Amino acid sequence: MVQRQTRHRIGILGAGNIFGRYAEGLRTFPELEVIRVADVDTDRARRAASEYAIPAWGDVGELLEDDAVEIVINITPPAFHAKTVIAALEAGKHVYVEKPLAATVEEAREVLDAAERSGKLLGSAPDTFLGSAVQTARHAIDTGRIGEPVGATAFVRSSRSETWHPDPRAFYGPGGGPVLDMGPYYLAALVNCLGPVRQVSAATRIGAKTRQVTSPERVVDEITVEVPTHASAVLTFVSGAIGTTLMSFDVWDTELPRMEIYGTEGTLSLPNPNCFDGDVRVKRHHDDDWAVLTPVTELFGAVNTPEQHRRGLGVHDLAGAIRGGPHRAGPRFAFHTLDVLAAFETAQRENRVVAIESGCERPQPRTAH
Repeated sequence: MVQRQTRHRIGILGAGNIFGRYAEGLRTFPELEVIRVADVDTDRARRAASEYAIPAWGDVGELLEDDAVEIVINITPPAFHAKTVIAALEAGKHVYVEKPLAATVEEAREVLDAAERSGKLLGSAPDTFLGSAVQTARHAIDTGRIGEPVGATAFVRSSRSETWHPDPRAFYGPGGGPVLDMGPYYLAALVNCLGPVRQVSAATRIGAKTRQVTSPERVVDEITVEVPTHASAVLTFVSGAIGTTLMSFDVWDTELPRMEIYGTEGTLSLPNPNCFDGDVRVKRHHDDDWAVLTPVTELFGAVNTPEQHRRGLGVHDLAGAIRGGPHRAGPRFAFHTLDVLAAFETAQRENRVVAIESGCERPQPRTAH
C-alpha cells in the first residue's frame, strides 16, 4: 500500500516584493500548499492571491484565525518581525520568518521565549545554506578536502536595491543595512561550514547619507540612511578559524570573490551565498588548477537563472521537522547569526572586541533525495 504524503497548509503574511519568490519556490514541493495570503494592504493581498491562484486572502487577523493554516510564512519588513512572529506563535501556528529573526537581539530573545512557550516550531531565513553549494563546501570540509580550516573571507557588495526595489527604505532603516540585510546569507554559510563564532571586532560607518531611488515603479524618490552602510569585521570562530568580512552597500564595483575558506591543505571558493546553487571550486596546495566539486545534493533551481531567486527550502525544512526530521534552519541558529551580526555595531560603538554569548550547533548536513 502506498503511504499518503502529509500536506502542510500555509498562510503567507506579507504580499510585498519577495512574495512571488516564495510562491514560485513553494510550488516545487507538492506537500506544501499555500491556502491564504494576508497583508495590511488587503487589496495587495487580493492581487497576490489572484495571480498565484491562492484560494483565500485578507488581513493579518483573518490569517491567524484560520484554523486550516498550519504554517505561517512571515515576510513582513524586519521592524515588524518580532510582533508578528509572536502573534502567529500565540495563535498556535508554526512560523517561518524571513531574515533577520528580529530587528534587534533583544526582540529576538522575546521571539525565542514565545516559541518556547507556544510549543510550536520556529524557523528562519536565510535558507540558502541548505542549497547544494554550501552543502557541498561543508562536505568538502568535513571530509578533510582542505585539511584543517584556518580562515575565511566573505565580501558583501551592494545589491543596488535603489535601482530595482520600488520602496527600498527598509534596506536603509532599522533591521536593514548590508550587515543585517545581506550579511545573514554569508554568516549562515560560514557557521554551517565552520561552526559558531566566539568573538567579533569591527568598524562601521555610513557612506552616502542619502540615496536616490531610480527604480521604475518607485514610491519614494530619496532615502535618508539610518544605519551603517559599510562594515569590516574580524570573526574568531570557536574552532579557532578566523574570518575576515567586508559588508557594504557602498561597494558597487569590485573584483573580490564572494567567499573563500582556507585550510592547511587547500582552498575552497564558494559562489554567491544569496543563491542556493553554483560551482564550488577547490584547489589543494599541490594542484595545478582549480577543480569544480560535484554537488552532494540536488539543485534547488537552474544555476544563473531566475530560479535561484526562489525561496522555500527553509519552509520545506520546517515541514520536515514538524514530522520529526532535523530542524536545520532553526531558531538558535538564526539567533546566533543575528547576535554575531549585531555585534558589529556594538564593537564599533564601544571600541572593543565583543564576546558572543550565544551559541548553536552546526546544522545537520542535507543528503540528496
